[in-house]
Amino acid sequence: MNFSELFKISGLLGRFSPDGRCLASCMQYRLAVRDAGSLQVLQLYTCLDQIQYIEWSSDSLFILCAMYKRGIVQVWSLEQPDWHCKIDEGSAGLVASCWSPDGRHILNTTEFHLRITVWSLCTKSVSYIKYPKACQQGIAFTKDGRYMAVAERRDCKDFISIFVCSDWQLLRHFDTETQDLFGIEWAPNGCVLAAWDTCLEYKILLYSLDGRLLSAYRAYEWSLGIKSVAWSPSSQFLAIGSYDEKVRILNHVTWKKITEFEHPATVVNTKTIVYKEVEKSPSVETERLSFPPTRALASSLFSTQSKYDISEVPLSLHYVKPAADRANPKMGIGMLAFSLDNCFLATKNDNIPNAVWIWDIQKLKLFVVLEQLCAIQCFQWDPRQPRLAICTGNSNVYLWSPAGCVSVQVPVEGDFPIMSMSWHSSGDSMVLLSKDNFCVCYLEREEV
Repeated sequence: MNFSELFKISGLLGRFSPDGRCLASCMQYRLAVRDAGSLQVLQLYTCLDQIQYIEWSSDSLFILCAMYKRGIVQVWSLEQPDWHCKIDEGSAGLVASCWSPDGRHILNTTEFHLRITVWSLCTKSVSYIKYPKACQQGIAFTKDGRYMAVAERRDCKDFISIFVCSDWQLLRHFDTETQDLFGIEWAPNGCVLAAWDTCLEYKILLYSLDGRLLSAYRAYEWSLGIKSVAWSPSSQFLAIGSYDEKVRILNHVTWKKITEFEHPATVVNTKTIVYKEVEKSPSVETERLSFPPTRALASSLFSTQSKYDISEVPLSLHYVKPAADRANPKMGIGMLAFSLDNCFLATKNDNIPNAVWIWDIQKLKLFVVLEQLCAIQCFQWDPRQPRLAICTGNSNVYLWSPAGCVSVQVPVEGDFPIMSMSWHSSGDSMVLLSKDNFCVCYLEREEV
């Protein structure tokens, strides 16, 4: 495993292009586009204000920079560096911006969610979508880019509109049986749309493309409900993470629950492998000591290295009792992700912040638990093989695959707390992001 040097960054804004050739990163109001292999700067763009969000177009030819404070979006072309586009929402303000799947339209959501404005880069035409709902996940595109679903709120009722992305014509408009719609997500095959209610009401609804209600699922009542939702890449399973510290799996034939995964504070099944991160100080031979010690020796004297031990089961995990008198309690399943081959599901229970649970989907049982020394900040599956990368806010990157797991420290001087990460589309590298810096980690195939 090799690492690049550190580069400056702001706002955790570092993204590989979809075609994998370029890496975009932001530093305040500057956007740098680098070659993904050599990290040489190909283009340097200057925006009008501090960049708060960036997104590549699907064909990697354009990059969008949103400056929400100013209500401005600037678009830059990689093929024609002199060309650029500025979209000013004026007094309407701006709270969100994204590309359409064709990479030639930009969707801007104005302040107070008054409307979504669809700007065309080709014809300079403008379309408006009224009454978008202010919720966590209010716009969803099908994977093939043909349809867009928008959550709406009008006359104190929730609706969903489905649009055809080629001409932005309304295909279907229907009301949902939700108290307060919280999010929508298409199945990867584009046939089913999941819509779920606020955490105060456990309800998830499944709609067909023509707006028919296929099924409604409710696990319990009178308690905090759904916290996270994830489709399997094959569209066969829908995983629902709840505030009761369980994941429920629905199947795509009957939309009934086939199993539920519990996340107790003690792992009791002896067939479950538990990897526990431990820190050890490197041993230094006293003959090598000289005063003052050399710089390399000094850093190794005071540094600690982390590795994984396989723990005996049963094992008690570090459990945090949530504050009952606070809003948004740190409890329940906050993260869910399926591996690309549908074989594994990774989960995180916010009550047990230092552990990642990996479930075998073919056998529908717990396979591995990884207990870290620090709280999990982010985990992400390799886009090519069942390999999970994890970061915990320190300068280590952790990788798990069915063959085992490994902890690697990024060899940098000073602090590099990794808060987020993003895989290259080839699975051969990933960008590691801290608040102020980023670096690229290069992996060989079958690293773990």
